[in-house]
Amino acid sequence: MTTATGQPGPGPGPGSGSGPGSGTATRDAARVTDAVKVYGSGDTAVRALDGVSVGFPAGRFTAIMGPSGSGKSTLMHCAAGLDTLTSGSARIGGAELGALDDRRLTLLRRDRVGFVFQAFNLVPTLTVAENITLPMDLAKKRGDRASAEWTDALIDVVGLRDRLHHRPAELSGGQQQRVAVARAFAGRPDVVFADEPTGNLDSRSGEDVLRLLGRAVRQMDRTVVMVTHDPVAAAHADEVVFLADGRLVDTMTDPTADKVLDRLKEFDTTSAAVPGGKGAPS
Repeated sequence: MTTATGQPGPGPGPGSGSGPGSGTATRDAARVTDAVKVYGSGDTAVRALDGVSVGFPAGRFTAIMGPSGSGKSTLMHCAAGLDTLTSGSARIGGAELGALDDRRLTLLRRDRVGFVFQAFNLVPTLTVAENITLPMDLAKKRGDRASAEWTDALIDVVGLRDRLHHRPAELSGGQQQRVAVARAFAGRPDVVFADEPTGNLDSRSGEDVLRLLGRAVRQMDRTVVMVTHDPVAAAHADEVVFLADGRLVDTMTDPTADKVLDRLKEFDTTSAAVPGGKGAPS
């Protein structure tokens, strides 16, 4: 289970797991502690994260959900080292991100973190095979036998062996996102962060990508943290953490689409009862 603590929020929804404050002793691939992120200053300041503490266990698939403006993308960006916290701590494994200079942070993201975004971000002049191995080429990791075997197994997991010599323009959107997923895992990172990875895909292609992320976790012992607004996507995760107004308010183990949707409806009801809003980044 995700190890988490946070501020009190709306009560647990139907089928929720243990709420914030509970957890088991397990190694976290990534973790934030007392995370605060403030955009702007003075009267225009927006507190996007408000004292969030949550760990993302190694070898698990965790989804981050919440209403628009809840801080879910901000949490992912800060946990992944793409943005900095105003205060608090963010760690990848044993590395404290706030203690790293720009060069060391860049190397950590290159070597230990994978990313999948809503936009595929493939290099159009490279083939599928070249896009997949690009992170290893940059890190000069391709020469050893273990890397070659890993890449070969990964190609089978994502089902792209018959497309290795194609360029992105020759692929469907779903195939391009599968290349992006394979690229994210190619360097055997500690954790892969996926930000709305199915947002540009039709439902069938999106389902294929979500199953692929799940297979990478369960068959290849990887760790995935995914931001999504879609209850169907969240149902592919082992656990869902819910944010509201920049605070961690609930967790749900063994989610289903219906249980996640019911929980989100409770947020909508709560928001409707409270005039105004924080307007924080999502």
